[in-house]
Amino acid sequence: MKHRTILWPVSGLLAATVLAATPLAYGTSSTDTPPTASSVSSPSTAPTEGAVMAHMFQWPWDSVARECTDFLGPNGYDGVQVSPPQEHVVLQGEGFPWWQDYQPVSYQLDSRRGDRSDFSEMVATCNEAGVDIYVDAVLNHMTGSGSVESGPGSAGSEFEKYSYPGIYENSDFSECRADISNWDDPDEIRNCELLSLADLRTGEEGVRSTLTGYLNDLIDLGVAGFRIDAAKHVPPQDLEAIVSRLDGDPYVFQEVIEDSAISPAEYTGTGEATDFAYSEELSGTVRDGSLAQLKGINGTEALNSDQATVFVDNHDTQRNDPTLTYKDGDPYNVATAFMLAHPYGTPKVMSSFDFEDPESGPPAASNGMTSPANCEDEDWVCEHRQQPVAGMVEFRSVAAGSGVTDWWDNGNDQVAFGRGENGFAVFNRGADLSRTFQTSLPEGTYCDVASGSVVDGRCTGETYEIDTGGVLSASVASDSVLGLHVGTRL
Repeated sequence: MKHRTILWPVSGLLAATVLAATPLAYGTSSTDTPPTASSVSSPSTAPTEGAVMAHMFQWPWDSVARECTDFLGPNGYDGVQVSPPQEHVVLQGEGFPWWQDYQPVSYQLDSRRGDRSDFSEMVATCNEAGVDIYVDAVLNHMTGSGSVESGPGSAGSEFEKYSYPGIYENSDFSECRADISNWDDPDEIRNCELLSLADLRTGEEGVRSTLTGYLNDLIDLGVAGFRIDAAKHVPPQDLEAIVSRLDGDPYVFQEVIEDSAISPAEYTGTGEATDFAYSEELSGTVRDGSLAQLKGINGTEALNSDQATVFVDNHDTQRNDPTLTYKDGDPYNVATAFMLAHPYGTPKVMSSFDFEDPESGPPAASNGMTSPANCEDEDWVCEHRQQPVAGMVEFRSVAAGSGVTDWWDNGNDQVAFGRGENGFAVFNRGADLSRTFQTSLPEGTYCDVASGSVVDGRCTGETYEIDTGGVLSASVASDSVLGLHVGTRL
């Protein structure tokens, strides 16, 4: 959406109920002590150039751990964005919608995806596989007015809106107790309530310490960084103050949808910002088949490449402003592969569960606990495993440090470009394409990573020859991709 960050439908909030809160902000027992905020102040840094993260939306912790070991690590993914791990409301009457997870009850690590032990084991397993964990952190608010009488939270905590015993009391919330109505007023956007959610007074020391303690607790468990949910609704100076106290040097990227009132550039002192303009431009252009217009794509003018987190879609745009999603099939894979081949920003690959109703939660048991994610199960979409996507993850890593070279297009729906001597890719949204291309690749036989991979020295997909002058003769079918890089020269 252009003017606001949508976390869930208003209708769902109005039908949901208010819970009561736990006296515990952290851990699992009454003897737990909130972590002390660190005095370390250092800017967050992005992952290594060429890194790619997967957004494993609503995946349970055991399943994320298994996927890190079985697929993500071996296929070059550097990180995973996981859904919020803190205790949240449980909305059985609403069918356990996906957005219940974005209404925190406490900071105990006990959600429908697993408890603290499950989460900790997942982080350790993924780290061992070379995959960092980035937590979707909800810092702007607690529960909403629509959650009245829904029962205890996912960890069994009781609470009421504006009253979370042992964590927050009435004075910890903003004086504005009304929904945002003027989306041209930055103060209202940041200090009034987003869809009736209890807006935290993030300028207050007590609130900042509690939020910092929660994030440092996650860092202590091995978490490498955070996606700050609804960052646009928190004053940038408040986020900067919170992040400056975090232990170590976590990677931070913030959800900020640019509009006339708020620019993502206001948040770059804290970390990267999500580049929704890039998503709209890339998705819309690929959808319309006008790929030639992607030459020089660089997202919003408010961000530089090293300040932008980019994506084709995310869990919000899938439901509220869909341009391209997994439902579009091959064109979606073309867009994702282009994002990975092109050097702009830090890319994030979506991995979804299948849905028809935009409010639907993930596959679950009758008690609302998320079912194990399995890419053999049609309920889990697993976009990150599609060969044109997974293959181009490796392409991006190999091509890191090289700019765009050898650009070619047909003026419309077919483009090709290289990454210096490291890689060359072709993208086709038109009719079947057969032609020769000038590349900067060294001579040799290459495995097309968009159709297969090298196993025991052999390519499971198509192979192509590059001659001594860097010339490639190739055929690329409609709605498909070709990707060659020096790491798969046979």
